Amino acid sequence: MLNSLSGRFLILTVIFVMLAEVLIFLPSVARFREDFLLNRLERAQLASLALLADDMIDSELEEELLLNAGVFNVVLRRDEVRQLVLSSPIPGEVSATFDLRDATSVDLITDAIKRLASPRPEVIRVIGHPFREGGELIEITLDSADLRAAMVDYGLRILLLSAVISIVTAGLLFLAVRGLLVKPIKRVVNHIQSYAQAPEDARRVIQPSASVTELREAEEALQSLQTQLTQALKQKERMAQLGGAVARVSHDLRNILTSAQLFTDRIETSQDPAVQRMAPKLVGSIRRAVSLCESTLAFGRAEEPAPTLLQINLAELVSDVLDSERLAIGDYDLSLSEDVPGAMMVRADPEQMYRVLSNLVRNARQAITGSGRAGEINISATASDEAVCIDVIDTGPGLPAKAREHLFQPFQGGARKGGSGLGLAIAEELIRGHGGTLELLRTDETGTAFRIRLPVGDLG
Repeated sequence: MLNSLSGRFLILTVIFVMLAEVLIFLPSVARFREDFLLNRLERAQLASLALLADDMIDSELEEELLLNAGVFNVVLRRDEVRQLVLSSPIPGEVSATFDLRDATSVDLITDAIKRLASPRPEVIRVIGHPFREGGELIEITLDSADLRAAMVDYGLRILLLSAVISIVTAGLLFLAVRGLLVKPIKRVVNHIQSYAQAPEDARRVIQPSASVTELREAEEALQSLQTQLTQALKQKERMAQLGGAVARVSHDLRNILTSAQLFTDRIETSQDPAVQRMAPKLVGSIRRAVSLCESTLAFGRAEEPAPTLLQINLAELVSDVLDSERLAIGDYDLSLSEDVPGAMMVRADPEQMYRVLSNLVRNARQAITGSGRAGEINISATASDEAVCIDVIDTGPGLPAKAREHLFQPFQGGARKGGSGLGLAIAEELIRGHGGTLELLRTDETGTAFRIRLPVGDLG
């Protein structure tokens, strides 16, 4: 109970309300003391009027008047003359004098605290203004015991009332907090626990219903998080299933391609000039296909091999990529160009770099041919002391918004209908394995530009 939010809120409410009541208590008791003394001054003035009306009163009547007024004696100053109007024996010396005519709030509070802290009865003198202009000054002496007893009684009643107010207020706030905060929070916790048992079940995603703005914002944020996580888990499951299927297909395809490789030996011995010109391309394509199948099998086992870094001629690699793409272009009005220094060498895995460049160029080709207009794809490269930058630039229609938002995410970054979105994801992963980066420089209606940045030197 005490460790709960509502329990602690209840305790804090009682403490704060009592603290507020204490701050109110001091000036309230000071005001009560002032009213008590002013009342005694007024009663003493009324008692003195009987003597002023009739100069001859006996001692018994005078004693009765003083007793009713609750004072020992009364002094009036009228017409600049100070006169002892009523008097009786004083049980002791006057210990303190209080002038109510010019007393400040601080003085009244201080005097009230001192009176409550002093239980010993004392004779005190009080000075004030006469009521209804009955003179210039009135002065009385009285016993402090009656004053302190009245203040203590008043203070106890105030504290009791404060305690009742605190308990009632805390109880109401306790119920309000339970209804407005605790129950909605428990509901969110229950939703989280239920969702954790089966995060793939979309029915367990929380539906915001809180009326408190902050709690509703928390529920909406939780709903968005749970929705994204559920989708991610479903996608992960689909990718796992797809990975198993791809691994099986790649295994069989590798066997088929391995057999096809055996026939290339005969093709290479042909004397036909066209066959001799195309045979190396065919052999290279089959070899890359076999390597891709083996890499796919390794990837399906979460064992994507690290790049084998060699010094390769970038211009020759780019030329191989573009030659392969020209076969796919056919008669379409699409030109491929390169601007790579012939002697530029880069430290990279030749097979993986071929896959990266081939994916980028293939994506650009498909975007341009899909738009139905002529276009151009250019591969250029520059080198500095820190890195080699390879730019793949096309004049296609640009990437759609969804592709830009999920650019390097598998199955989400596809730029064309029917695309899997794997090309850029694979390319980015391979470049990251080289210690480099693949980034989108720009994309708009005039075309798209990607940049590959490979560090110079050995990878640590």
